[in-house]
Amino acid sequence: MAKKHLLTKSKYIRGLQCVKALYYDVYHPRWAHFDAETFARFQKGRDFENTYKATFPQGIALNQLLGHQMDLYPGKTAELLSQSDEVVLFEAGFLYDDVLVLADVVHKSSEGNLSVFEVKNSRMAKKVFLSDIAIQCYVIENSLAVLRTYGHALHLSSFSLVYNDGSGGFVVEDYLPDATAAMSDVARQVGCFRNLLYAPEPSVRMGVQCDSPYPCPYKLHCQSCETFQSSSLPLFEQ
Repeated sequence: MAKKHLLTKSKYIRGLQCVKALYYDVYHPRWAHFDAETFARFQKGRDFENTYKATFPQGIALNQLLGHQMDLYPGKTAELLSQSDEVVLFEAGFLYDDVLVLADVVHKSSEGNLSVFEVKNSRMAKKVFLSDIAIQCYVIENSLAVLRTYGHALHLSSFSLVYNDGSGGFVVEDYLPDATAAMSDVARQVGCFRNLLYAPEPSVRMGVQCDSPYPCPYKLHCQSCETFQSSSLPLFEQ
């Protein structure tokens, strides 16, 4: 039976922005609201990602094989990476410490060296992208360590951010050293999030985190709650 997961990389990034939003992502995702502008941004991101994936014509898309059966991704990924031949995987799944990540592009050489690519439709490397890479690196590196105990010579050799050069091309920069240096911090953060998700809903007032680094999909819900709470306060005559 495939092992269940508690967190994903998107939930991890959500938690870094706001722990209440993470709590809602896990327990009340139906409260999320995405406007048309957000959907348009998502689509542009997918289009850019697919353009980069097209540079690997032999890539195997696990999302086409497994669909929404998310907990099957790590097992299928391990099976494909354990073969001796060179392989390129799209949406390769890795599970460690209750966190499931799906990597945009993973290229494994015949020698067992993995190059991972995170694709972002952006003109620059943003701080939040590095957090995205760090959680993936943490999960992937530890997953490979487990596979190595079974005799598979797999090593993470690079972890690159791919972003838009503004002219229809790609900028590719390796952030593996930065991500490796952040792994102990990621492990502590994952532990904090795990404890939070087994506790009552956190109390967080609305603030700058509602719009940075991304517009929060639970903003309208929180606004309605704060409006209700303020209108429920007793009124006193001066």
